[in-house]
Amino acid sequence: MMRILAAVGLVLACGAVQAQAPVKIKFVLDWKYQGLHAWYFIAQDKGYYKAEGLDVEIDQGEGSAATITKIAGGAYNAGFGDVNAIIQLAATKPQDAPVMTYMFYNKAPFVIIARKASGISKPKDLEGKTVGSPPGAAALKLFPALAKKAGIDNAKVQWVNMAPQLQEQMLLRGDVQASLAFINTSWFNFKRVNVDPEKDLTWLFYSDFGLDLYSNGVMVSRKLAQEQPNAVRGLLRAINRAVHDALANPDAAIDAMLKREPLLDRATERERLILTTRWLIDTPESRQIGVGDMRDERLSAAIKQVAESYELPRVPAAGEVFNRAFLPPLAERMLRN
Repeated sequence: MMRILAAVGLVLACGAVQAQAPVKIKFVLDWKYQGLHAWYFIAQDKGYYKAEGLDVEIDQGEGSAATITKIAGGAYNAGFGDVNAIIQLAATKPQDAPVMTYMFYNKAPFVIIARKASGISKPKDLEGKTVGSPPGAAALKLFPALAKKAGIDNAKVQWVNMAPQLQEQMLLRGDVQASLAFINTSWFNFKRVNVDPEKDLTWLFYSDFGLDLYSNGVMVSRKLAQEQPNAVRGLLRAINRAVHDALANPDAAIDAMLKREPLLDRATERERLILTTRWLIDTPESRQIGVGDMRDERLSAAIKQVAESYELPRVPAAGEVFNRAFLPPLAERMLRN
């Protein structure tokens, strides 16, 4: 009897240890390390993930859309990427598409950039002009939807394909009169070559001319959401705590990034974190519904616009793309600054 009790006790003890094992999350970023990724690493350094029973491994990424394919393929079960790419996959392979769980970029970063001297002050001014973009870029793919909203005759725009690393150079050289880009990338690329982006350039947000899209946020695989819902809630709680830390102390936030990549320029990445928050995260809408959430009616309209732009075979429902069930309470997601 004693042996049986001892064996039962050993089994129960092993079960308890197994139950306490942290949930492994492989998280992929949208791009190489930048200041705007600071909260993910603050949560790691301060033990926020560990406190939620998580073991989170964070890797650099290869683009906002690539995050979706990496999660869909099973290499990762969470990441930071573009909701518009989720919409595209959900239209054809809903069973494989990740689900957005925490929206960061309440305002999409897609912009038209032009030199002030060009006289371009609105999207319709692109008619008769030469416009550049890397082929396959999200801003280019969504341009037909912008053209429809802004009344642009797309046939009157002359397009030039360019490598991503040449975008700013070709605009400055006059090879193109305007370029399509992400503001929180190009803004700092121009500063790197001693161009004042605010003084010398015009920046036209797609969202200011009718194409009102959401963009990057935290997404998880459907498998993780279904099988480990508490882990997803814990992941978002940890990240949300770190968001407040990063905004309260940007210098400490950049310290976390420099630990991972010492070659980053401190001043540039600090400014990138602050301006990305100001441009894309801290919006009138997020001040009402909290960082992380989305309005269903706006998301549904955005899904329809994306479906039309990419000629998708069907229009996914908002619930296929975003699930707010894992979000921390509203009071915890309100920006404090």
